[in-house]
Amino acid sequence: MGETMGKEKKATGQPTVKKEPFLKVVKKHWMLLLMLAPAVCYVIIFSYIPMTGVILAFKQYQYKGGIYHSPWIGLQNFKSLMIAGKLGMVTRNTLLYNIAFILLGVVFEMGSAILINELTSKYFKKIAQSFMFLPYFISWVVAGAVMYNFFNYERGIVNHVIKAFGGTPFDLYNTPAAWPFILVFLKIWKQTGYGSVVYLAAITGLDQEMFEAASIDGASAWKKIRYITIPCLKPTMVILVLLAIGNIFRGDFGLFYQTVKSSALLQPMTDVIDTYVFRLLITNSDIGVSAAAGLYQSVLCFVTIMVCNALVKKADPDYALY
Repeated sequence: MGETMGKEKKATGQPTVKKEPFLKVVKKHWMLLLMLAPAVCYVIIFSYIPMTGVILAFKQYQYKGGIYHSPWIGLQNFKSLMIAGKLGMVTRNTLLYNIAFILLGVVFEMGSAILINELTSKYFKKIAQSFMFLPYFISWVVAGAVMYNFFNYERGIVNHVIKAFGGTPFDLYNTPAAWPFILVFLKIWKQTGYGSVVYLAAITGLDQEMFEAASIDGASAWKKIRYITIPCLKPTMVILVLLAIGNIFRGDFGLFYQTVKSSALLQPMTDVIDTYVFRLLITNSDIGVSAAAGLYQSVLCFVTIMVCNALVKKADPDYALY
C-alpha cells in the first residue's frame, strides 16, 4: 500500500486526497449549507428559472400562446436583427464605453482609496469618503434632470452665464462628439466612491509591519505606495476587473437613457445594446427580436468572461475566478 501511494505521489507530484461522500459532507456542514440556502433559492428563482424565457428569441411571440406555446420561427428574429443594421454600432459603443469605464475606474477607484488611506486627519478622512460616496446614491433620473437644466440650449444655466458674458450659447444636446467624454465622466463620478470602498478595505487589511519596516529603512510615502500598497492590491484589482469584464457588453441603462433621452441625433455615439433592446420593445413591440438581442448580449458576455478567465488562469491561477 505504501509503495502504491509512493508511486501515485511520484507520478502526479502530489499526494492523492480521498474525497468524502456527498452525504457525509452535507451532514458535517449542514449548518453552513442551511445559511447558504436563502441565497441559493434567490439565485435559482430570479436568475435560473427566468432563463427559460430565452426561447422567445426563436419564436414569434403571441399573447394567446404565451412564452411556451407561440410558434417557432427558428433564427428569423436574429435575421431581422441583422437586417436592421444597428447591431454592429451598438455592440461597438457598448464595448468601447465599458473598456473606458473599467480602465478609468481602476485608476480612480484605487487612487482614491490610496489617497484616503494616506490622510492623517480622522475626521477629514470620514468627510472626504462621505462626499465621494454621495454620488452613488443619486439616481440617474435626478442626474439627467440636473444636467438638462444646466446645459439646455434655451433655458440652461450654463448658456445663460455664457450669454451674460457676451459669448455664443453651446447646444450640447445637438453635439454628438461631446457625449462620449460626458458619459465617461458621469460614470466615473458616480462609481468612484463606491468602487474605492473595496480597495480601501483591502488596504486596511494589509500587514502594517511592512509599512513600518519601510519607514525604518527611510522609504517615502510615494515609495511605500509604489512598492507595497499597489502590488498588494493587484489580486483585488484583477478580481474586480474580471467581474467587470463579465458585464462588458452590458450598458448602464440609466446612464445611457436618462441622460441622453431619446435624441436620434445622439444615438450613433451614445446608443448601447440595452437602450437599443428597450427601443425595439417600446417602439416596435417586437418581443421576439428584443429577446434575440438580449440573448446575443448574454452570449457575448459569457464568452468574454470565459476567455478572459482562461487567459488569467494560464498566466497566474491564483488570480482566476475559478
